[in-house]
Amino acid sequence: MFNPSVSDVRNFFFDTFNKGMAQIQLTDLEKIAFSVIIEHPEYHQVLRDKEKYLTYNWLPDAGETNPFLHMSMHMSIWEQLSIDQPQGIKDLYSELCNQLVNEHEAQHQVLDCLAEMVWQAQYNNMQPNPEVYLSCLRKKLGHDD
Repeated sequence: MFNPSVSDVRNFFFDTFNKGMAQIQLTDLEKIAFSVIIEHPEYHQVLRDKEKYLTYNWLPDAGETNPFLHMSMHMSIWEQLSIDQPQGIKDLYSELCNQLVNEHEAQHQVLDCLAEMVWQAQYNNMQPNPEVYLSCLRKKLGHDD
């Protein structure tokens, strides 16, 4: 099973940003990552300064968002959508996109639900529960659960 370190993930995004900006051929995975990077211009300055940000620690308690975690979660969502796992996510995402008319905003709504599922799993010291994730999405869509 693939289990990259924090450094591996960050280097992947730094390298993908540099390759994409230089218009160097990207792998399929890099293409997905670069599309996420392009959707987040607020992170480009971070990606331009590997020396500073390779080991930088963002403090959530201070309201800081870790751009590498954020972009990785977007990539996780793309993977989930490509295989419809958890089952039903693809339809809920499509409905959310239609409701919001902005695919990137829909991704952020899904990301909120993914983060909620992970938080609950960590808080309860349990495995992530996909039903928590899907239920959160259904609530965002105004479905009764």
